[in-house]
Amino acid sequence: MTLTFTTHMTMSYTVYNEAGGAHKTTTGVNLSEAHSRQGLNTLYIDGDQQEANGTYLKHAGDDRDDGDADNLVRHMLGQPRGDLRDLIQTTDEGFDVLPAHDMIEDFTELLLKREDFETNMGNDDFNRFDHLHRVLWQENSLQDDYDVIIVDPNAQAENMLVNAIYATRTIVVPAKPAGKGSKSLKGLSGLLSAMSEELGIDIGVAAVILSGVSNTATHQRYVDKIDAEYGVAGQIGKRESLMDEMWDARGSAFKVVEKGWLDGEPGKRGVRDREIDTLETILDIADDIADQFDVAPPNTPEIKIEGVA
Repeated sequence: MTLTFTTHMTMSYTVYNEAGGAHKTTTGVNLSEAHSRQGLNTLYIDGDQQEANGTYLKHAGDDRDDGDADNLVRHMLGQPRGDLRDLIQTTDEGFDVLPAHDMIEDFTELLLKREDFETNMGNDDFNRFDHLHRVLWQENSLQDDYDVIIVDPNAQAENMLVNAIYATRTIVVPAKPAGKGSKSLKGLSGLLSAMSEELGIDIGVAAVILSGVSNTATHQRYVDKIDAEYGVAGQIGKRESLMDEMWDARGSAFKVVEKGWLDGEPGKRGVRDREIDTLETILDIADDIADQFDVAPPNTPEIKIEGVA
């Protein structure tokens, strides 16, 4: 599918793969930092009602379990308790986070109740899929504040996911070079075609990113197969230590490498060429995505190693 553009003109996309273990959240966080280093004001929206991993990674979401607190779902359902911008948190890296809230778990149920109410009131124009689109672009004009907005919804094909895709019209797909990854991409094509028809919009794929790639013949066969069928924006090798350390560092892979995080502490990790290569690959993917949106980033990103053993 070709890349499409929404009327707000901000570079926006949803990170999505229905298969588990595809590094969806780490991809979203790492690309958020990469875009920030390009000099682009970047917002990462955590829409995962289960793990809220992106929120955890960036020390956000102190009010996640407070049912009375304002949150994104309240805004999407037309019941805000404050300014949406007050929910956005600045992180210790270059991008901002709109954190997840436990109310996301009830979003589908609450949305269907709202739809029943609107139908009973004679509102036949109610669209259950346009609420995030309305909140981001129409009511709060976040396109005035951000050059990039990345949405990380739950992987299940539920209403929050569909709202994310409706709002961004574009997805980035992390996948594994294996039969499961190839199968998930085939299923994704069918899902996006069905969504496009149901929602009445065009949905584009900005990038397919393969992670956990090794030099085995099997992996290389699937890399070639997936690249031939869908195109691959970048390959990231098996970096379990690097990606796992993101949870202790509470940040991106850039933070792990540059600050030398190892065994839960900064300053202990040695410089590994393969990990520098991984960061450069992430930056290259961010450049490729920006190019597809016809965006020329103002900065040439740098990797700065400091405090490393």
